[in-house]
Amino acid sequence: MSLLKQWRDKAYDESANKGDLQRLWADYFEKEKNVYAELLKNPDEEVKGTVKELAEKFNLDLMTMVGFLDGINDSLKTPNPIEEMEEDTEVSLGFDKELLFKNMVAAGADWLYGLPEWNDIFDEETQKRLYQEQKQSGTVKKGKKIYPNDPCPCGSGKKYKKCHGRNGANRFEN
Repeated sequence: MSLLKQWRDKAYDESANKGDLQRLWADYFEKEKNVYAELLKNPDEEVKGTVKELAEKFNLDLMTMVGFLDGINDSLKTPNPIEEMEEDTEVSLGFDKELLFKNMVAAGADWLYGLPEWNDIFDEETQKRLYQEQKQSGTVKKGKKIYPNDPCPCGSGKKYKKCHGRNGANRFEN
């Protein structure tokens, strides 16, 4: 069984005791926060090693390191082969700073995007901009409602009801 599957089976086990899962995640989030704080001190340095070496470097057990690698993978410049990774798989933690910040916002992880180390990477204005960009990227905006007597958006010059709004067929999708 792959390391990733072992981690996910443990971390997302719906049959597990809820208290045990809450403790697992509380412990994980604290360790994750410490690893990110360390990585953000030198954000342009690409940290590399085997899964086991990185677990030792950051003082993590192997499964916590696998969970961390799963979490950061979408923020990396070059994703790691997390699906088939083993203890001796070479991995990289070379992350895209803006993407990592936005992914932390998307995850609702204020304990991560609020780390003080970000202040040495992005000024307050940039952090606000990245936060807003991420929040707005998930917002669905409805188009302006078209009423029967409005000009048809296709540009024909006809009223909508006489053009694309005729008999409810061929409705103009905004």
